[in-house]
Amino acid sequence: MRTGWKYLSPLIALLPVTAARASEDSQIWLTSAAVVRLSDKWRVSGESVARFSDDRDGLYEIEVNLLLGYRVADKVTLWAGYTHDPNYDGGNFAVMEHRGRQQVTFDNIVRIGPGRLSARLRTEERWRDGVDGTAWRVRPYVKYSLPLDKSGRTALVLSHESFIDLNRSNFQRVRGEERMRNLVAITTPLSKRIAVEIGYLHQHGFRPGAPDSNDHVASLALAASF
Repeated sequence: MRTGWKYLSPLIALLPVTAARASEDSQIWLTSAAVVRLSDKWRVSGESVARFSDDRDGLYEIEVNLLLGYRVADKVTLWAGYTHDPNYDGGNFAVMEHRGRQQVTFDNIVRIGPGRLSARLRTEERWRDGVDGTAWRVRPYVKYSLPLDKSGRTALVLSHESFIDLNRSNFQRVRGEERMRNLVAITTPLSKRIAVEIGYLHQHGFRPGAPDSNDHVASLALAASF
């Protein structure tokens, strides 16, 4: 770990520093995901995320994603699909959001010390039932994985994602960077095809004219590949 730490320290230093004046919330996010290889080029990916909040009195979102991917190069895959995203208020249904989603992923594109860097660029179009307008945004994402054992399957994971809103709508109020997510986690296999990731995610929201928000998230994710 000492060898890995000298490469890890500069990356941690690059994580954005958030303002002290902000509202605070404790949350739990539970994720399950699976990727199925249809052929040498084609993949299908499914993911569901349930989010719970202290401030919102329990369940506030269930995000379900279905994507079809086409591998255009050894480490590059193009994806497109749909997100079904009901929102809740204290466990009671509040509003339905639909999203179109497109993304390109770059897997293990750069080696930094003993670890590898991956990246993703995601675009989304968002609609809400009963609300006029389309909200557009871009979500750049970068992840660094540092192996903790000889197999490389158990690893320390650091990631950063920014949400950059491209326009304003009746439900998307910020133009520019609206939030960021920074994750520190450990991933390890449970079996040949299933891995678990456990970590802490900090979500910082930028809110013009009001205190920024800080969400402290306990994150648990199961991922399967076939």
